[in-house]
Amino acid sequence: MPLSGDLLRLADSVLFPGFAGHTPPDWLRRRLGDGLAGVVLFSRNLADPAQVARLTAALRAENPSVLVGTDEESGEVTRLEVATGSSRPGGYALGVVDDVDLTEALARDLGGDLAAAGITLDFAPSADVNSNPDNPVIGLRAFGADPALVSRHTRAFVRGLQSAGVAACAKHFPGHGDTSVDSHHGVPVVSDDGIEDALLPFREAIKEGVKAVMTGHLLVPSYDAELPATLSPKVLTGLLREELGFQGMIITDGIEMAAVAGAYGIGGASARAIAAGADAICVGGERADEATAAGIRDAIATAVTQGLLPEERLADAARRVRELASWAASSGRRPPRDGTVGLVAARRAIRITRRSAAPVLPLTSPAYVVELAPEMNLAIDRKTPWGVGEPLARLLPDTVVRRLAAGDSTGPALERLLGESAGRPLVVVVRDVHRHAWQEQALRHLLSARPDAVVVEMGLPARSDLGAVHIATYGSAQVCGQAAAEVLTGKV
Repeated sequence: MPLSGDLLRLADSVLFPGFAGHTPPDWLRRRLGDGLAGVVLFSRNLADPAQVARLTAALRAENPSVLVGTDEESGEVTRLEVATGSSRPGGYALGVVDDVDLTEALARDLGGDLAAAGITLDFAPSADVNSNPDNPVIGLRAFGADPALVSRHTRAFVRGLQSAGVAACAKHFPGHGDTSVDSHHGVPVVSDDGIEDALLPFREAIKEGVKAVMTGHLLVPSYDAELPATLSPKVLTGLLREELGFQGMIITDGIEMAAVAGAYGIGGASARAIAAGADAICVGGERADEATAAGIRDAIATAVTQGLLPEERLADAARRVRELASWAASSGRRPPRDGTVGLVAARRAIRITRRSAAPVLPLTSPAYVVELAPEMNLAIDRKTPWGVGEPLARLLPDTVVRRLAAGDSTGPALERLLGESAGRPLVVVVRDVHRHAWQEQALRHLLSARPDAVVVEMGLPARSDLGAVHIATYGSAQVCGQAAAEVLTGKV
């Protein structure tokens, strides 16, 4: 039975696909003209602010009410600044400073950049409580491990972002922090005894008037022992809508992730998510082609004809998307840019532990920097620059920088680096060293030969008793590296 044009347009009105390139492809232009709800921009779509503004203007030329979303959390997960690294630290650094006025100001500044680029929906903040230090996907993206702290900074971030006319989207509901599995690859399970702590920041975001909530592909046995949250009416309708009272737009995390698409396929998971209470489908991080977007639209429409998805539910979802688009079109506020707030925040987040009576800092001669680079999760673009070596070399010319991945950190390689570093200050940069045995081994090897070395931890610092001086930045954004280089040289 052929699907009617009206039903296909209704299905398109809840879909947010990604695409390839710096300009809209023809298929996307056609779909926007037929009522496609929105698009998601990834780093592959963004070159510089002027190009992004041209891109979003081209999208609106096809559909003036289109919602344009992106993952711009600041810190590690950046899209606007993927080529340079973020000029603002991420959530964990803000939580360490614990100044809600600073968090609000940073989010307002970020919102101004997004609004200037024509982006109206930001998939931020991460409202997850990172109570599991071994979490492979949240970590520094969260404001911290304390529910009250995460709640107040979630509210501040929402206030700041939305005061700039950009819709905030609290994620990953009902909380991805107390997990040890990345939902790109499997189904994380949220323990029953931590669910109330996980929900608190979402309750507070709703009180603050957050415009959107993104679902996490998480199994929450205390609410639904069989279906992950994205596909669960008990979680999305029963918990988020009815118990927490959220009336804004619910959008899924990337629907192509294995945690949901593995069992039902991308189209089947999309239809089930709308039936469960989601209002919009996000897709395109890994599958950004026309066939995928068309397949999801057709699967949603087919689910209506087969009685799996009530048309009234689909129409209600489309209404919530339209309401958000109307808010975004009428908000129109663009605050002046504050070019200093990110560096101020990164500097305030630095924590220094001195373990040597010798005057290790400041460094006054060219240093030798070893950066141990772990493989990052898929939320973090692999091309995003990070580290201390590059900004330190600007302050101390002739500084040497060596970066090692897991397979490179052999004993002979480390001995070669030690030989090269002789006569120079040694700085060892790590990133979540507690989660990577190879980093621990490499660091131990280097420190056994060079106890005078400075250790800079750009991830979560499980311990601070490493090196003659230990510097924790609580972030690996470009601006965190700059702040660390300033501390190393005393040039603050």
